[in-house]
Amino acid sequence: MNTTPPARPPGERATDTEAPSLHRSGAVARMLRMPVATLRVWERRYGLTRPELSPSGQRLYSADDVRRLALIKQLTDLGHAIGSLAPLDMPQLQRVAATHAQALTATQGERAVVAPPPPARAWRVGVIGATLGRRLRQPGLQRRLGRPVQLLGPFDDAAQAAAALQPADLDALLVHEPRLHAGWQAAFDAAAPALAAVPKAVLYRFASDAVCETLAAGGTALLREPQPDVVVAQWLCSLSAAAAARPPEMEAPRVDGGVPPRRWDDAALADFAGLSSTVACECPRHVAELLVQLSHFEAYSAECEHRSPADAELHAYLRQVAATSRARFEAALEHVARHEGLILPPASP
Repeated sequence: MNTTPPARPPGERATDTEAPSLHRSGAVARMLRMPVATLRVWERRYGLTRPELSPSGQRLYSADDVRRLALIKQLTDLGHAIGSLAPLDMPQLQRVAATHAQALTATQGERAVVAPPPPARAWRVGVIGATLGRRLRQPGLQRRLGRPVQLLGPFDDAAQAAAALQPADLDALLVHEPRLHAGWQAAFDAAAPALAAVPKAVLYRFASDAVCETLAAGGTALLREPQPDVVVAQWLCSLSAAAAARPPEMEAPRVDGGVPPRRWDDAALADFAGLSSTVACECPRHVAELLVQLSHFEAYSAECEHRSPADAELHAYLRQVAATSRARFEAALEHVARHEGLILPPASP
């Protein structure tokens, strides 16, 4: 049996139970966070919308009506006179909102202190072997790299390097080892266990193919000497490029990261999420809610207890990722708000 109600003829009033997309004045007032009396005064004095009437005389507002009233409410809260807004249609109201948002952004931009771009970070290289250390300090070799180099050492052996360096201090270890034997890697890791995970490159003279294959399979870069300076420079360039191309999770994270602080606190984002729920597109609300979650995870990562230096490094990295994501979503919220004709909350002090 077909229970679908028949279509309402044109011009007939809506019933109190049909048209779920229509909202009564009380529901609209709650969505706009304003008294019902004010909404009625606006309707009576300025004729902002033309709501339908139910058989019992209730005003019923469509989604377009609510969207228009929400934008007018935002603009009046920002100081625009209701009388000047009432005659405007939706595109005109959106232009007023866009002009206001651009002026607010420009004002905040004038107050903001723009930090200069950070200088290129030096490639931090620990050096084991005095002969290699002297060679790497030649100006010609360093000029070929195209990036600054911070040489740490040279150290006599792995144990001495491990006593002076921490993994977070290094991008790579360069080792001069004239003779590579079958147990070299195990002996190195036993002498410097803290440096076992640091990327390594070895300049060697004698080694069997089996030893070279084992080291190469473990990720160690190899160069057999003697080699002219131009080849050593190319080798260093390839190692430097590989370090620069490593994924972010391999980099020692920066605690501050150059990411700006939060633009809006939880209360401002909650207000915006509630107001944006009156429009057809729910993206503004979703982005605002994501920003709250990202901001809390950013703070949580900063406050985590650290059981070890590696644990501290992990949480600093997570904080950096959350802060970067939060900053990008703040930019996205501004973009979405402009597209939807919504006014963003003022930035937190």
